[in-house]
Amino acid sequence: MHPASPPSTPVSERVQEALAVTLRGCEELIPQEDWVKKLTRSESTHTPLRIKLGLDPTAPDIHVGHTVVLNKMRQLQDLGHQVIFLIGDFTTMIGDPSGRNSTRPPLTREQIEANAQTYYKQASLVLDPAKTEIRYNSEWSDPLGARGMIQLASRYTVARMMERNDFHDRFKGGQSISVHEFLYPLMQGYDSVALKSDLELGGTDQKFNLLVGRHLQAEYGQEPQCILTMPLLEGLDGVDKMSKSKNNYIGISEDANTMFAKVLSISDVLMWRWYTLLSFQSEAQIAALKAQVDAGRNPKDAKVALAKEITARFHSAQAADAAEQDFINRSQGGIPDQIEERSLALLEGAPWGIAALLKATGLAASSGEGNRLIDGGGVRIDSSVVSDKGLKLGAGSYVLQVGKRKFMRVTLA
Repeated sequence: MHPASPPSTPVSERVQEALAVTLRGCEELIPQEDWVKKLTRSESTHTPLRIKLGLDPTAPDIHVGHTVVLNKMRQLQDLGHQVIFLIGDFTTMIGDPSGRNSTRPPLTREQIEANAQTYYKQASLVLDPAKTEIRYNSEWSDPLGARGMIQLASRYTVARMMERNDFHDRFKGGQSISVHEFLYPLMQGYDSVALKSDLELGGTDQKFNLLVGRHLQAEYGQEPQCILTMPLLEGLDGVDKMSKSKNNYIGISEDANTMFAKVLSISDVLMWRWYTLLSFQSEAQIAALKAQVDAGRNPKDAKVALAKEITARFHSAQAADAAEQDFINRSQGGIPDQIEERSLALLEGAPWGIAALLKATGLAASSGEGNRLIDGGGVRIDSSVVSDKGLKLGAGSYVLQVGKRKFMRVTLA
């Protein structure tokens, strides 16, 4: 992440503050000087800048990593600018070139529309829906037709297109590149022309496409947009970027208790990066909190505050408080208020062996694993540690616990 460079010409205090908000946590702002000019003009004319974020609805759910750019949009929205949540229903049908060996199966129009609705509903947990302009790029892409597409393609050269890293690497490696893949950055760039955007946001992996937008705006006689890239958020492991395939993610539709516990599981080092990219606290507030931790305050206090902020954003303040209490109950060996319930029949009246019961309820993958968990002191019944692998349970209701997070109320009859 790059530190702010002082503007070459004097600017107002309000513009300096807006620039600081823009640069917080960002990877690159290109060109910074142009953005300062846009902010200055906006202030003098009282005209909000148009800030665009495009997302292709390739999947129905988003995770906390996706909200890094949404958080930046909200910060700029709170400064009074017009944010545009662009749903790439047209570009989704092309597919963003990924350089992968296998291509994703194309989505149907119905799948795209269903995903788009879910995307926006989830994004509205971060953005202010009343102040967000929602657009679909099929509005202007469909009417282009074949003639318009050919004219658009004439505005960009093959040499420039081959500067994109994955195109360059695949060409050198002898991997095929389909002609339609060239259309994706062109169509994403044309979105900026259609929307007359002043700033486009994206992840670092979208930099090439965002630059195409600048080029095409100049080709069409518009003032080129600035581009702001945000880093890809590391997941729970602190190593790889957050991803469902890596199972190191927090889905924003996960329940409050799970969300809270997952945030608390991250390392103390990763916590501060998450504060910068995910928290809505000011940089001064975060710096003060970090100073307290450096001076000896328990870092867990800061992590709990972050967990509560993130949980409250996607649920409510009350749910965040309840999730904190649930976590305390679990860590102290207590029983959460809400746990899954199961009923099992006694086999011909005979009691259940504890290992077999753990397997039957899904709390252990097998009886052998159940025994290993018991040996490790990881199994409790009604808050008491189980030490006897030969324990048998007759008719009654029991709360089974495996580890710190797995609970189930089991009734045997």
